[in-house]
Amino acid sequence: MLKKRDLQECHALYDLLVHPEVFPFVRQKAYCYDEFLFLTKQTIEAEERGETISRTILDEWGNPIGTISLFDIQDNAGFLGTWLGKPYHGQGYNEPAKAAFFHEVFFELNIKTIFMKIRKLNIRSMKAAEKLPYVTLANESRKALYEEINVTGDLYNLYEIAKDQYTLHTMREGNTVHEAQHLKEA
Repeated sequence: MLKKRDLQECHALYDLLVHPEVFPFVRQKAYCYDEFLFLTKQTIEAEERGETISRTILDEWGNPIGTISLFDIQDNAGFLGTWLGKPYHGQGYNEPAKAAFFHEVFFELNIKTIFMKIRKLNIRSMKAAEKLPYVTLANESRKALYEEINVTGDLYNLYEIAKDQYTLHTMREGNTVHEAQHLKEA
């Protein structure tokens, strides 16, 4: 479902990235394939320096369908950026990809907090975030950060996923990542 980023998947991902319903909402905008290749190389290097964690989201056949990343990592916290290619919207890939990524960053890489800044115009992403039981709207509780991300105008909502809240959720629900993988293997 997830793998570390590499340059071999760039063609497939770039073709998905440039769709008009995807492109406006991605953090790393590439206006041509070579630029996307360069940005991917920078992302891989940033992960080696501990500034970013980035994974490719794969479908059940191992095809790249999007990316999920934690950017601007400081003090064991960072900002989530995720996108799926248009053909994969509404196909059930978002939630398991996030579960696998959150499991890795919280339990293997010692991240304590994940923030999501979502454009108020991006209704699809806000609805996806708000249906996750471990996500908290943090516009008021993290007021200084909310104001920082909206310095140019009231564009974003700020959401927070705390490791403790996510851990409690996984304890209540059982280890759904491993159960889902077991079902796919069967």
